[in-house]
Amino acid sequence: MGGGGPASEAVSREVLIREVGAQGDGVDASGLFVSLTLPGERVRARCVEGRGDLEEVLEASPERVPAPCPHYGVCGGCALQHWAEAPYRLWKVERVRQTLARARLEAPIELAFAAQPGSRRRLALHARRRGREVALGFKARRAWTVTPISACLVAEPALVAALPALSALAAPFLVSPKSAPTLHLTLTETGIDCDVTGVERPGPTADARSQIAEIAARADLARVSLAGEILYQARPAVVRFGAARVEMPPGAFLQATAGAEAAMVRLACDWSRGADRVADLYCGLGAFSFGLAAEASVLAAEVSSAAVAALARAQGSSAGLKPISAQARDLDRRPILAEELKGFDAVVFDPPRAGAAAQSAQLAKSHAARLIAVSCNPATFARDARTLVEGGYRLERVAVVDQFLWSPHIELMALFERPFR
Repeated sequence: MGGGGPASEAVSREVLIREVGAQGDGVDASGLFVSLTLPGERVRARCVEGRGDLEEVLEASPERVPAPCPHYGVCGGCALQHWAEAPYRLWKVERVRQTLARARLEAPIELAFAAQPGSRRRLALHARRRGREVALGFKARRAWTVTPISACLVAEPALVAALPALSALAAPFLVSPKSAPTLHLTLTETGIDCDVTGVERPGPTADARSQIAEIAARADLARVSLAGEILYQARPAVVRFGAARVEMPPGAFLQATAGAEAAMVRLACDWSRGADRVADLYCGLGAFSFGLAAEASVLAAEVSSAAVAALARAQGSSAGLKPISAQARDLDRRPILAEELKGFDAVVFDPPRAGAAAQSAQLAKSHAARLIAVSCNPATFARDARTLVEGGYRLERVAVVDQFLWSPHIELMALFERPFR
């Protein structure tokens, strides 16, 4: 594990942990971060440059539990497996509360969804050559090396079962010493979809491509692509949003956990109930759009033209829904203007981690009665929420969505309302 500096500078000492920081590390009174620790614990850690690697727990917290994964502590994922469920979930809620408080915001906060083991349908696995073997797994804790995995307790069982075949699949992509393939996996209704990035040009040779197709066929993968270019396809990669069956373009965004997606769509529909016209901004493949279209006409906007085309095709075969008008538009460079939102009763917006600064400035000027924010980054959400509140909206409630089990990553939804005027 990386120590952050030369080994000669490291000091082993006792540390009293006061709290858990934003990245899931324990923090002492001096601001030292120690991985894999909990509040109230006295530990011995190897410390250098403000960070510590846990060596020994001297006095354990009553909230500490045995970590169930064989790769815990070496693999860079699941940094909070050692924390009992109730305080771990409460910590996520409190992190949101603290982030809002720093932006002078407050609202009722609830835990709306809690992912369980074996539910993650998306994984990003890294491949590296080790002699004649291929190491396939996750980045090691605080290091760039890859930890090969034989199990993953958060992943869907079908993805775990495919790990041996995926290791074989990675080998033909290691075309040069500089190649560092990442296999982006999605478990779809029609099987596993694999989009590979990080391969040096010109990419796999003709022989390697033939080998990729043979391995994918033996493993019964739905599709394999290289940075969006389809190399092998047995059948389209299909995801379902309510009654809609969407053929997912290679590399398209999808929520990591199907249960979390369903919970968020339910919230969006509940919070927008009664609306006749709804805008779904940063709509992706249409998870929210198709749910909202059961009761309202929808304007859907997304930067990816491939995602918009997939949404439009799926709409044509989805009976019983109100119209969805989809457009490819970069909302960071060309946000939907407040004037364009005239006549819309509600807006749902689900930006990437950088948030929606430009779009929020326009939403703050709009007259939509309700705004529903979805965010994977509480810090940029708080910034955008401040913009909306200063524009006259009221933050009514916040729902924490814990779809990344045992991770410090936090997803949330929030409802804003404009007081009648």
